[in-house]
Amino acid sequence: MRLFNSETYTHRRKILADYVGNGLILFLGNNEAPMNYKDNTYPFRQDSTFLYFFGLAKASLAATIDCESEVCTLFGDDPSIDEIVWTGPQRNLKELGALVGVSLCKTYKELFRTVRDAVSQKRKIHYINPYRHDHMVLLSEILSIPFDRVNTSFSRKLIQGIVNQRLYKSEEEIAEIEQAVNITGKMHLSAMKMARAGMKEQHVASKLLEIATSYGGFYSFPPIVTIHGETLHNHFHGNVLKKGDLLLVDSGAENEMGYAGDMTRTFPIGQKFTERQKAIYQIVLDAHLKASAALKPGVEFRQVHLLASKALFEGLKSLNLTKGDTEEAVEQGAHAMFFQCGLGHLMGLDVHDMENLGEQNVGYSPEMIKSTQFGLKSLRLGRKLEPGIVLTVEPGIYIIPALIDLWKADHKFSGFINYGELEKYRDFGGIRIEEDFVITGDGAKLLGEEIPKSVDDVEAAIAI
Repeated sequence: MRLFNSETYTHRRKILADYVGNGLILFLGNNEAPMNYKDNTYPFRQDSTFLYFFGLAKASLAATIDCESEVCTLFGDDPSIDEIVWTGPQRNLKELGALVGVSLCKTYKELFRTVRDAVSQKRKIHYINPYRHDHMVLLSEILSIPFDRVNTSFSRKLIQGIVNQRLYKSEEEIAEIEQAVNITGKMHLSAMKMARAGMKEQHVASKLLEIATSYGGFYSFPPIVTIHGETLHNHFHGNVLKKGDLLLVDSGAENEMGYAGDMTRTFPIGQKFTERQKAIYQIVLDAHLKASAALKPGVEFRQVHLLASKALFEGLKSLNLTKGDTEEAVEQGAHAMFFQCGLGHLMGLDVHDMENLGEQNVGYSPEMIKSTQFGLKSLRLGRKLEPGIVLTVEPGIYIIPALIDLWKADHKFSGFINYGELEKYRDFGGIRIEEDFVITGDGAKLLGEEIPKSVDDVEAAIAI
């Protein structure tokens, strides 16, 4: 188990307690989740908020912070002899607590008494909105509230305090993220070099897992490895690769401490892009470079998203797929025929960092309201950029036949989209290019070692 210095966790908890101000903050670590019977579990992943403030990637832990006294308590159970027989020697609870600066340790059963005593004293219990069913059940029981109120009674003050800290990555966090990004880069380079006609997508996907786990971590999310890149989250890996296909690989590594990388590359099966593939790839790359160059403190990421959207729409005019005034087209949402998702998202201990806390709370400042417009509503990050924020930039062009049929039938945006020409591209698929950045004092820094993304560099990499 690799951890930051215990003072890091102690400092984080003090800042949070001071911000929340009163009451008891309750943290629930994740439990093991059985796949098909009790002892056959999914790979364990600790809750990221628990990991940020307590660092312990061990199942069946909980913790509290008393905001008035700032006393932290770790709850759990020492391993029994039966568990030691099956798992070998494990650290006891006091040893775990000492690693992260917590001296007061109690059994998990005592968590109930601690929380119920606080409730009886009419103290506020602060908890984040749960995303696991077992946590919902536990909170309903321990707080004596109806199950259907658990996901409405969480502490918005606590969520804001967590966002205020986790949004800005420290130097030690950036070093961990960069390690994850470099592992991610190795995954993508291997995919480029190995993918050949006759293979199935799953052969490439399995190589990604091999590399991620060889560095002591895992995937940061289930990989997208597909010849149908127009399906934004395509996790089916059963297609056979054929010469001339475009393979979109969106994958990332999570390092040993839980920090994520996330990159996408799209490349041809065979040594060259076709002329049509090359033209659209270059449009995406140009938008990517334009958006990346615009990253700096004080700029709203929503405006960077719109900048990329305009670059994509304008670029498609060269292929006679779009027409009309670009500013007006993007304002009305016509570009979403080709770019249906957001330009990027925050990244850290989660590949979509803190998404469980709510996109409006995390990706947008209080005075910004998420759009409901198709395409723009999928932008997870809109807020002003500040130093220490880590994010992805991932423009793409996706030709979705069902969307063509729907909009064409309604004559939607016919002043901006050449449907007759677009019909010739129904079988094109999708292209995405994604990299990870940290906002600096005067701009942005690309995280990790750069891997091929220009047409010439990609073609050279797959020819090896």
